[in-house]
Amino acid sequence: MALVQGPNGVVAAWETDGQIYFTRSKAGTTTFSEPQAAPGNTRDRKHPTLAINARGEMLLAWTEGTAWEKGGALAWQVYDKDGKPTDVKGRVEGAIPVWGLPTAVETNAGFTIIH
Repeated sequence: MALVQGPNGVVAAWETDGQIYFTRSKAGTTTFSEPQAAPGNTRDRKHPTLAINARGEMLLAWTEGTAWEKGGALAWQVYDKDGKPTDVKGRVEGAIPVWGLPTAVETNAGFTIIH
């Protein structure tokens, strides 16, 4: 599970049955939106990480195919301030080493994924 606070509220992400989901709350409330699945293939996704920049854009990253003593792929999607997927997305096969996890961070130049 991952939690991050941004200018528009809090976002939570988690894995259920091999898919990554996230939900948003509006600033100052405890009401969350309907859970939204990360786009694309829903098989073997785990370990979500989140980052939000000052404009309210969000990076959601996760692993695919990782398991006990097994690395896998790194995948990500950037969302605009309204929670809509942008064209900024990707997947790199073999980017996550055994026991590795991704970490998303916001930088002055955009987003970075450490893995």
